[in-house]
Amino acid sequence: MSAREAILARIRAAAAGAPDPEIPRAYRTEGSADDLVERFTERVRDYKATVHVTADAGTVIAEALARRGGRRFVVPGGWTAVPDAAGMAAMSAMADMEALTDDPPLSARDLDAADGVITGCAVAIAETGTIVLDAGPGQGRRALTLVPDYHLCVVRAGQIVSSVPEAIARLDPARPLTWISGSSATSDIEFDRVEGVHGPRTLEVVVILQ
Repeated sequence: MSAREAILARIRAAAAGAPDPEIPRAYRTEGSADDLVERFTERVRDYKATVHVTADAGTVIAEALARRGGRRFVVPGGWTAVPDAAGMAAMSAMADMEALTDDPPLSARDLDAADGVITGCAVAIAETGTIVLDAGPGQGRRALTLVPDYHLCVVRAGQIVSSVPEAIARLDPARPLTWISGSSATSDIEFDRVEGVHGPRTLEVVVILQ
């Protein structure tokens, strides 16, 4: 028996017959449903991310990519955040974009060389300004949004919930979840802020009013 197995065996023996503890569930599980888009965009801007609220997502995305100055952007399979062909055409024409697909999977070197990534999301949280990806259609595997230096994320207004418990209720815990609150940043012991260490240095969010 290994040391680990011996320790676990002693814990099981000590806990045998003990009553199940009562777990309090009185915490708040729902927030206000008022002004979800406004609260979400305000929180995201607090993280120094750029936010657009629009019904014309194709034009806004095209202009955002043009301002970025790049032309090679990763677009995960099943990406339908802009819901019509005209929007996709505008995005390609106005931004002179070359869509990089992840099939076969792009290498880390290819991802690093891309000008950015465009994705949808699984859910967004108004109270915290957090976006959650679950590797579903239009989101791709986790590396796609961690390696490129720029991430443009499209959020439908109907995907925004008020609180974290409401978001968790919509998510499948068996899926690989990535929680994004602003661009990647960290600080050392002297509070020197460094951006882009654990993910994109720049986050841009487009909220579609549909």
